[in-house]
Amino acid sequence: MILYEYPFNERIRTYLRLECLFSRLGQLLASETALGHHFALATLFDIIDASNRADLKSEILKELERQKQQLATYRGNPAVSEVSLNTILDRLEKSYGALVNQRSKAGEDLVKNDWLMSIRSRMAIPGGTCAFDLPSYHTWQTRQASVRKADLDRWTTSFAPLAQAVSLLLQILRDTGKRQMHTAAGGQFQMNLPHGRDIQLLRLRIDPSLNLVPEISGNRFMLSVRLTRQSTVGQPEPVTADTPIELALCA
Repeated sequence: MILYEYPFNERIRTYLRLECLFSRLGQLLASETALGHHFALATLFDIIDASNRADLKSEILKELERQKQQLATYRGNPAVSEVSLNTILDRLEKSYGALVNQRSKAGEDLVKNDWLMSIRSRMAIPGGTCAFDLPSYHTWQTRQASVRKADLDRWTTSFAPLAQAVSLLLQILRDTGKRQMHTAAGGQFQMNLPHGRDIQLLRLRIDPSLNLVPEISGNRFMLSVRLTRQSTVGQPEPVTADTPIELALCA
């Protein structure tokens, strides 16, 4: 099943974007090639932009604290595993501590690095990092992979607490969703969101053999899904057949 996620507020949208970038960065850091490390650096610059909000750290700390207090109320509940509960509470506590003890803003040292910022500005220009434009960057790319990796690891270290916190909060949110099968009649599905639940994330799964793409829209009151047939040329074609889809609403 292909998984599609749709955020219902800006906070979750930011978390998903950061998660995507951190995942991409992790894969690129494992590369041995200069090209892989070039795109790792480009992804790192994207992370700097995506995490640039002044209130992001305080917002995440508040959410970690809220989750700790909420989950602590389940202590002694016979329907909840004490081992699992203690594990997640311990992870929340460690994540909170790592983030709150970080004195400077994540990536602050990188922004003050003139060499890195010169590369960042040139990356905004098509082909702007050619050897004749940035000879010092070209020299760095010719160094051994282990040397480039050491530099990249040093530059990405300050983002580790943020990455761990975002990953943990999204995991907790996703675990609240219960999968249910529905039918998109004539390729379209609508539903009123349940009252009393602050739905923050939709997780939609579709059979990949159907070759469909969902167009999702929604707000805190209603959800709408329109299925189209994927096409690499021209406009996507609307689906008219009844189609099974799996939904999970996470709050």
